[in-house]
Amino acid sequence: MTMNNHTDASVIEAIALRKSYGTHDVLKGLDLSLTRGEVVALIGPSGSGKSTFIRCLNMLEIPTEGTIRFRQKKVGDRFRDNGEEIGIGTLRRHVGMVFQHFNLFPHKTVLQNVTEGPIIVCKTSKREAEERAMDLLAQVGLAEKHAAYPNHLSGGQKQRVAIARALAMQPEVLLLDEVTSALDPELVGEVLAVIRRLAEEGMTMAIVTHEMAFAADVANRVLFLDQGVIAEAGSANDVILNPQNPRLQAFVARFRG
Repeated sequence: MTMNNHTDASVIEAIALRKSYGTHDVLKGLDLSLTRGEVVALIGPSGSGKSTFIRCLNMLEIPTEGTIRFRQKKVGDRFRDNGEEIGIGTLRRHVGMVFQHFNLFPHKTVLQNVTEGPIIVCKTSKREAEERAMDLLAQVGLAEKHAAYPNHLSGGQKQRVAIARALAMQPEVLLLDEVTSALDPELVGEVLAVIRRLAEEGMTMAIVTHEMAFAADVANRVLFLDQGVIAEAGSANDVILNPQNPRLQAFVARFRG
């Protein structure tokens, strides 16, 4: 698996991002700059805006205010590029997303799920797409399941297929939204092992997670979201192991038993 080498160049940015539903403000002016090869973990209580924030980075949720920039270009509200702005289609082509509930096509095999995007979106030949898909499935430990349908897989296997499917598009950034929260505890480790390897190989990632030990292990930075703002940010050692914000202290204590 070939990943981007780390540089100081920002690949994706959120600037003064706000998201409201009616009178309810979910995000209240968040900023984030993600550099190549960096892994950022987003932690915080339920309802703090973590999933909304990460979905805004991929324009699955359209921000009420603020700007998303990719490769130093603003992302517009149209689907196609117009020369001055990058369209949502280009953003999603290069910024992959893995969801909490897998979102696999139930009527397609594992191999078909992984090859669908490259064939339809990128116009990759079926042969090339299948060769790359089998390589990715081997790397997530599921090559032997290529002909299986999702309903014959465990939750952990489905999530590993979902990760392979996102990687098949050769994204520059991977967004992961609570990818272990729907799994039985004994299946969490197999998914985290795949993500840990991606981090070691230099994949740029933003990860929403409640797995504190995992976040401390793989993330270059940790953001604590609380009531729609970034209440604390820093290294994993500062945020998770030595928190200063009282609400963060209480949050982290819950996961220390």
